[in-house]
Amino acid sequence: MFYREAGDFSTTYPQDSQTFPIKFDRYRYYIVLAIAFLVVPFFINDYWANAVFVPFLIYAIAAIGLNILTGYCGQVSLGTGAFMAVGAYSCYKLMTAFPEVSIVIHVLLSGGVTAAVVTLFGLPSLRIKGFYLAVATLAAQFFLVWLFNKVGWFYNYSASGQISSPERSVFGVIVTGPNTDAWAKYMICLVFVTLCAIVARNLTRGSVGRKWMAIRDMDIAAEIIGVNPLTAKLTAFMVSGFFVGISGALFFSVYLGAAEVGESFGIDKSFLVLFMVIIGGLGSIFGSFAGAAFMVLLPVLLKNVLVGWWGWPTDLAAHLQFIISGGLIIMFLIMEPHGLAQLWRLAKEKLRLWPFPH
Repeated sequence: MFYREAGDFSTTYPQDSQTFPIKFDRYRYYIVLAIAFLVVPFFINDYWANAVFVPFLIYAIAAIGLNILTGYCGQVSLGTGAFMAVGAYSCYKLMTAFPEVSIVIHVLLSGGVTAAVVTLFGLPSLRIKGFYLAVATLAAQFFLVWLFNKVGWFYNYSASGQISSPERSVFGVIVTGPNTDAWAKYMICLVFVTLCAIVARNLTRGSVGRKWMAIRDMDIAAEIIGVNPLTAKLTAFMVSGFFVGISGALFFSVYLGAAEVGESFGIDKSFLVLFMVIIGGLGSIFGSFAGAAFMVLLPVLLKNVLVGWWGWPTDLAAHLQFIISGGLIIMFLIMEPHGLAQLWRLAKEKLRLWPFPH
């Protein structure tokens, strides 16, 4: 009774193939965007920005990038943390070398640099796949972290080995540096995640996305019907690297402000983004958002409930987070491989039929 498509007709092919063919879905999408752009910035504070909204938006971009590579194209990657570091260090070098250029251009260029690096490391996917490709990307994780630690040029020969984000502004509003307001951090990340989600959604629904999914389902059959494995796989690596590079640049410049590659972009970051994709749902843009929200909100919820309300030790709450995350990953892999996105689809199907049993 609450979710119906009766009387919702499509008279043209573009109407029938749009992302949200049901009016209720379109209206809900517009309402969420309106609240995100027009309501949240007026009420957000430093705690909600730094603990929830900004990391959620940045991790959502990284999860979208990894989901394109793993969920849509079937190429396993365990080097997301290092590829985020490529975006962060590229943004740092651009910000210090070209201070007069807008930070928006720096972030986009950082995504381009990361896309080139990820594509280079994606070349082994033409010969290997599965476990062996995962090992190759894991090697990229350790190699890139070692490279950024050992070569002083990347961090401008700083004595501490850290990179620090200079103060930059967009349309006169400071968006990086210690003097940045909470709403400014939130807005620049929101703009980037909205654009990235729209681009990703259109790519996955078009011919490029169908080639990725053909390679994922059966690469030999895809090649027989005319899909070029070289083009499809490297395109997936390139697009994935672009999104991951943008998330790394925003993670360093807007969220952290200062970073050290081993602590901020270690192997745990790669697994964190992978867990987001698994829990949210492989092969789903919405699943990337759901997984990012879950993995960001879970530690905040556990800390407030276990530590704030019940008085448990902080380390015990942190260990419990790992236990819950690991258990949920096992549960989703066994019971619902498509994650939270599939549960959301099933809930919508139930709403379309309720209160009728069939």
